[in-house]
Amino acid sequence: MDEMNFIDTALALAKDKKFVEMRKLFENENPVDIALLLGELPEAQMPVVFRILPKELAADTFAYIDSDEQEVLIKAFSDKELSDVIEELYLDDTVDMIEEMPASVVKRILQNTPMEKRNLINQFLQYPKDSAGSIMTTEYVNLKRDMTVKDAFRKIRSTGVDKETIYTCYVTDENRVLLGLVTVRELLLKESDTVICDIMETNIVFARTHDDQEYVANLLGKYGFLAIPIVDGDNRLVGIVTVDDAIDVIQEEATEDIEKMAAMTPSEKPYMKTSIFSIFKNRIPWLLILMISSTFTGYIITSFESALAASIVLTAFIPMLMDTGGNAGSQASVTVIRGISLGEISFSDLLSVLWKEVRVSALVGVTLAVANFAKLMLIDRVDVLVAVVVCITIGVTVLIAKVIGCILPLISKKLGFDPAVMSSPFITTIVDAISLFVYFTIASSLLGL
Repeated sequence: MDEMNFIDTALALAKDKKFVEMRKLFENENPVDIALLLGELPEAQMPVVFRILPKELAADTFAYIDSDEQEVLIKAFSDKELSDVIEELYLDDTVDMIEEMPASVVKRILQNTPMEKRNLINQFLQYPKDSAGSIMTTEYVNLKRDMTVKDAFRKIRSTGVDKETIYTCYVTDENRVLLGLVTVRELLLKESDTVICDIMETNIVFARTHDDQEYVANLLGKYGFLAIPIVDGDNRLVGIVTVDDAIDVIQEEATEDIEKMAAMTPSEKPYMKTSIFSIFKNRIPWLLILMISSTFTGYIITSFESALAASIVLTAFIPMLMDTGGNAGSQASVTVIRGISLGEISFSDLLSVLWKEVRVSALVGVTLAVANFAKLMLIDRVDVLVAVVVCITIGVTVLIAKVIGCILPLISKKLGFDPAVMSSPFITTIVDAISLFVYFTIASSLLGL
């Protein structure tokens, strides 16, 4: 059954309180789709429907529910129900949930968490926000180098049910120092008496607990891994980050970059669950800053008021020149910011990026100037000298805009700021002022204003 039909059917059953039929419907459904369904239900019905789920399916579903719905369920749970759910949740999912909950709810969660798991949670919460340690899980298969393939499968069968992934197994010594890794595929293809140290991979790609989570996600994407080991300062294996966590990180980082590039403070909640006042708070500071910075454009126009009065026709081309410059700068900045986020461009590439953008701007500027000159002469029928002024300004503006657009994100990254901040709105504001200054300076020189 596809997602929409499942949700429609389940909602109809919930409305009629046919919970026995709902339980049968849930048996073969994906936890993600069930989580979406719970989000569509009235708050009063959510706990009722959740309770009809089998224990393991309930825990899997709970991990995919939005934090707001999780809070509703937790408040409705008895201590026994809460304890059962937490027991079945993977550690990283439990930590993610706790980070989103108010203090009163967190206190109750920890009260119903076994001591051993509670200690691990407290340890995870001490890692810096957005670090590899904050998103890793400790549920991995750990093997020893002197084990045979037969021993390894025995270990996987006895402990694998509680692990987040069993495909990649990690080999450590008695001090948990990471020595190598071996995949289940490799184990299946070897004889049962083969020793692990003879087949394990020792050239390991790993990350450290304080590495940025985006760096870890990029490693998973770069090498196509299902999981990546996380070690501490002494190279002891403390956890793994799996590909599903990496996808979440990439989505969060992409959303954050998009919001910053649109001159907004990143939001922690989905749009439909964000209050009007929260959206207002996220947007208004940047709009105020950009509005104030845009006053420089007004000062430039005022300072060249006499030039405009002498040649009114120049005024008609101001919007076109400003828009062209802003668009050219935005193209360069977005390209560079994307390259930085993917690890393709660094500050050491500044001169190479600059030289490439200069050549691109030359081609773009000449093309736009030629096309605009034809339009000015054939359609607008302006004076030839005015057309030359406009076309030269276009070429110079495009060059300046692309240079600014490629340099500012790299400098921002070098100084420790998020390069996404130096995006379209800021580039456009800067280029608008520069393009006007260039326009009036060229016009004053060539037209004798």
